[in-house]
Amino acid sequence: MNRFTLTLMLVLAAGQARAETPQQILDQLTREAGSASASRGEQFYKARQGGGEAESCAACHTPDPRKGGQHVKTHKAIDPLAPVANRERFTDPAKVEKWFKRHCKEVLGRVCTPHEKADFAAYVISVK
Repeated sequence: MNRFTLTLMLVLAAGQARAETPQQILDQLTREAGSASASRGEQFYKARQGGGEAESCAACHTPDPRKGGQHVKTHKAIDPLAPVANRERFTDPAKVEKWFKRHCKEVLGRVCTPHEKADFAAYVISVK
């Protein structure tokens, strides 16, 4: 095996190692929180929060996370949130954390708790 082939194999393997399933992401969030509830997550997703610029998660993502939405301020299109409608959602832990950090501040005016993240993910991932 030549050096190029070995390097290519290592790069491909590293890329595959980073990809995770939504269930793996949920399992990690649940470990951090201690538990997760899809029903609490649905309430959280749809509730008017009043702490940030957006009134709820559903304000941008629509009440149905299987549908595309639109950011309330920028009017930028948002792809569906539910993994059943968008296979890329909840597959990259770094992106999941990045979006939680940004959007929790937009909706709640603060960082989400581990329980809120786990419940939210449990709901969105459970949507079929």
